Amino acid sequence: MTAASILILGGVRSGKSRLAERMASDSGMPVTCIATATAGDDAEMQQRIARHRSRRPSSWHTVEEPTQLACRLREHCAPQHCVIVDCLTLWLTNLLCSTDPACLRGQVDELVETLPRLPGTLILVGNETGLGVVPLGALSRRFVDKAGELHQRLAQRCEQVILTVAGLAQVLKGAQP
Repeated sequence: MTAASILILGGVRSGKSRLAERMASDSGMPVTCIATATAGDDAEMQQRIARHRSRRPSSWHTVEEPTQLACRLREHCAPQHCVIVDCLTLWLTNLLCSTDPACLRGQVDELVETLPRLPGTLILVGNETGLGVVPLGALSRRFVDKAGELHQRLAQRCEQVILTVAGLAQVLKGAQP
């Protein structure tokens, strides 16, 4: 793995998390996974989280962080270490649901500004939401807009950007994985 920061985008069930996990395993480095999902009482989300947990090797360290992503990255990114963030769009959803409207902009800005200074290898995973129908609800439209803005900003900063479709990786920026 040659890139220090990798952004993997794709639709739901496109294979992006599996690709991130494979790339992290293939790196030969110690791996930390920062999981941003929160399940609450949602049984289906609890199952998704359990499925992701069960796929990770027991040697990997998992940190659950729904909002303070840049802070956790500064704590866990290190030379000769690989960190996966899964997933950016769930993190964004958590921020959109925050009672503090300034929280979203502050956390996104902090992540974008922190990214170039992080040591080691960082793999960011996010759902590409800009490929479909524009949602009817105001919150859904705001989410799609903010996700698109976040992904564009991160793509500018990352050395490698990959789009996954049907389990296939298409490199948009940087070297082939």
